[in-house]
Amino acid sequence: MSVTASVEEVAANLRKIIAGLGPGDEVAITEGDRTIAKLVLEHKPKQRPGPGLCKGMITIVSDDDEHLNDFREYMP
Repeated sequence: MSVTASVEEVAANLRKIIAGLGPGDEVAITEGDRTIAKLVLEHKPKQRPGPGLCKGMITIVSDDDEHLNDFREYMP
């Protein structure tokens, strides 16, 4: 979406204008008949969390293969 607004309108309603923008939307700021600036809301995708955020949340109680006995008939 592209909107045109004068410098005076933007100065008086900047918060409202920014709140109404979506990712990639722009506002052409004019003075008289000339466009003097553009205000563009950038879309920044959320970054994936880094590795190791769940460190310490899982505890292995024992290392044994006893639980595999239930699946013996399916193993080669």
